[in-house]
Amino acid sequence: MLPALVFLALAAFAAALLWSPHAGRAAALHLILAVGAMPLIFGAMNHFIPVLTRTRIAATGLLSLPILALAGGALVVGALSLPDLFWGRYAGALLAVAAASALLVWSRRRRAGMLGRPHPCLAWYEAALACLVVALFAILASAIWPQQTIALRRLHLHLNTLGFVGMTAVSTLAVLLPTVAGRPDQEVGPRLRRDLPWAVAGTLLVAIGSAWFGPLAWIGGALWAIPLARLGASWLRLYRTEILALHGAAPLLAAALVGLALSMIFGAMAPMTAAGWFRPTEPALAFVSGFMPPLVSGAASQLLPVWLRPGVQSSWHAKLRDSLGRYGGVRAVLFCFGGIAAGMDHEWGLLLGAATLVWFLLQASAALLQALIIREGNPS
Repeated sequence: MLPALVFLALAAFAAALLWSPHAGRAAALHLILAVGAMPLIFGAMNHFIPVLTRTRIAATGLLSLPILALAGGALVVGALSLPDLFWGRYAGALLAVAAASALLVWSRRRRAGMLGRPHPCLAWYEAALACLVVALFAILASAIWPQQTIALRRLHLHLNTLGFVGMTAVSTLAVLLPTVAGRPDQEVGPRLRRDLPWAVAGTLLVAIGSAWFGPLAWIGGALWAIPLARLGASWLRLYRTEILALHGAAPLLAAALVGLALSMIFGAMAPMTAAGWFRPTEPALAFVSGFMPPLVSGAASQLLPVWLRPGVQSSWHAKLRDSLGRYGGVRAVLFCFGGIAAGMDHEWGLLLGAATLVWFLLQASAALLQALIIREGNPS
């Protein structure tokens, strides 16, 4: 299921970036976050939580949670696109709440039943899921308190982006890049433990501040900068060669971290642009154009071979990984430019991000087809 979710997410990203200039902003954002990202993150958590807790793989029933989340996301996008389906946003939120709550409860049970301490990445996943649940309840609450609809939507947006997606991404990146480079970072575990309170506090302050009291959002952004700066400094010290390479997943993962930081900077600049000090900024567009595409395509370049053919790693995995990562450095630069341009409200930034994604989709499809032919011809 995971390879299918990866391609679904990338296709949803590309479609939303192309669609965004011609459709409602909310519908395009939810196509990326609710249809593309949420089911993929749920599927990845189903895979990684047993690894982090050193327990057995997920039961068959839990593997259906990404499908439940996808159905919820599709309902929301439909409701935002078609006024007659206004009820779909609340029905979709309920489906997503059910899926996220089930995944969170399962993770807590795995934690309680394991021997020893889980990897600290698990705590980030659980905090991310908790943020998602609260974000979805904020949308449901807007049906009861319509006078707070705008504030609750802002709360929902930031708990979703910085909380659910942001915390999942940063914790995964911290573990994944050392794996890509083939050299461990001994400080990953301690750093994740130290940085989680900063990320949680930053997320809550940004969300609450954007909804009701602006100055809190600035404080929250400053707190979030702490884990981002620490992770970035560690990467530059340990993995500079891999990050600056022409090929591979490492440049894309680094570009994702830069894209998240840029979207937060654009968010901090938003009040100044409203006062006419700078060119208008669009933090959400920087997030979905400069952060999400390099994150998913970079992770897919490393993980797709494992998900397609679990078990002992062979030359088949190495060749497919090399093919998926070819010109990863070029795509990383293009995603960064696209994210900056989109964040500055230039439509061509969205188109550049979409074109770069389509390039990766075509390259990945060709690489997978060749790898499957080789696998059939040489099953070993």
